[in-house]
This record gives sequence, structure tokens and C-alpha cells, in this order.
Amino acid sequence: MKNYFDLSGQVAIVTGCSGGLGVQMAKALASQGAAIVPIARRQEKIDEVAADIAQEFGVPTFAVRCDVADTQMVEEMVDKVLEKFGRIDILINNAGTGAVAPAEDITDEQFSHEMDIDLFGTFKVARAVAKKAMIPAGYGRIINIASMYGLVGNKVAGSSPYHAAKGGVVNLTRALAAEWTAKGINVNAICPGYFYTPLTKETLDSEFFQANARTMIPAERYGNEGELDTAVLFLSSPASSYVTGIMVPVDGGYTCM
Repeated sequence: MKNYFDLSGQVAIVTGCSGGLGVQMAKALASQGAAIVPIARRQEKIDEVAADIAQEFGVPTFAVRCDVADTQMVEEMVDKVLEKFGRIDILINNAGTGAVAPAEDITDEQFSHEMDIDLFGTFKVARAVAKKAMIPAGYGRIINIASMYGLVGNKVAGSSPYHAAKGGVVNLTRALAAEWTAKGINVNAICPGYFYTPLTKETLDSEFFQANARTMIPAERYGNEGELDTAVLFLSSPASSYVTGIMVPVDGGYTCM
């Protein structure tokens, strides 16, 4: 029986991998045999994640502390991974933040910070990985984690910088795919809907949000743990060789209305 998602011997970098969706996606990749490089700003957190994944899945792991907004740290992180493994096959650009406030009250600092991490950070990591590892190898899979909020607006929680940054990630994905696909690098994006993470639990559990979910999401619920896994595995695997420059909403139908 053929395993279309087999990633044995491949090396995957996952940014924003100290908890939540980053860890879930890293575990999905590890379940198919990929070596995992968890990236985040807190060393103790990614050390924990690396140890946990190595123990559960028996794959090599290598935790590297990196702030994706810091160009020098990004370049050095990629060098360390290449020194350790000699290759980078998969990049999951998941690091992000989210300022919530009415648009008229958003500060310059909030907007700039959002852009630095969600958009510019995504570009910095993709640029370094492509230039140093994937273009020379003639192969790569880059998956940018955008958001359904990169495709639409919302009236529930004002977060204009997040919408702007994730909308930028959506079109950055198309631009990078247009440039790099002929070099063997497929670039796609996943646009998650509402998923429980330590950062979103309180908001999603509020009565207001629960009522909104029933009205706005055709599935009438939030995403469960594991429901991003197959989208990540498909776009990370050699099986998606003719799929590039696309956005995959995993949102229970939110963006179809």
C-alpha cells in the first residue's frame, strides 16, 4: 500500500512552534517520519516540544531559538539547521501575533509589530530557507500559515493589522510561488478558521463568540485538534507536486458565505 504522505528522511522547520497549532502541525509531520526543527523565541518551550516529539515519534529533532523579525537570527538559524542536517525540505511559516482593538484605536506600534512578525517575518524565513537550502537542492515545500482573516474582514473582533498582515501573506504566497515553482519549490498557504489554542480559548469560549460561530460558520463549530493535519501533510508531501500558489481555507466553511 502506498503512503502518499511519507516524509521519511525529510527535514521540516516549523516556526511559532512553542505551543498551539505549531506543535500540532509539527507532530503531524513527525508522524510521517520527518525530522522536526521547532522554532520560537523561548528556548525552554521549544526544548520541551523537541523532546516530546522525539519521544513520541522517534524522529530526530533540533530546537533552535529564533525571533523571525530579526534578520540575523533567521539567517543564523538556517545555517545551524543546514550544519546539523544538511538539508531543509519543508518550511511551515506559522509564527504570528494578533492585536485586537477597534481600527480607530490601533497604534502605529501595534500595526508595525504585526507586519514585522506575520508578514515580514514570514518573508525573511522563506527567503533564507529558499536561498540557502531549497534553491540549491532544486526542491522544497513552503507552507505559509495565513488565516481566513487574510481572505475576508470581520465584525466580531477588530483586528485590522492582523487582516492586513495575513492578506499580505496570501499574496506573498502567490508571488513566491510564481518565482520559485520552476526552481522546484512549491509555495502554498493554509488559512485556518477558529481553532482552540492557549491564546484563543478565552475568546472562543465567550458567549458572544459561541453565538457568532453558530451563525457564521456553516459547520456551526470551531476546528478541533488534528483538523489541520491532513492539509499540512498534503502540501508538505511530494504528492502535491503540481499544487502551488494556492490558499487552502480550513475554516468549517466560514469563507464560503
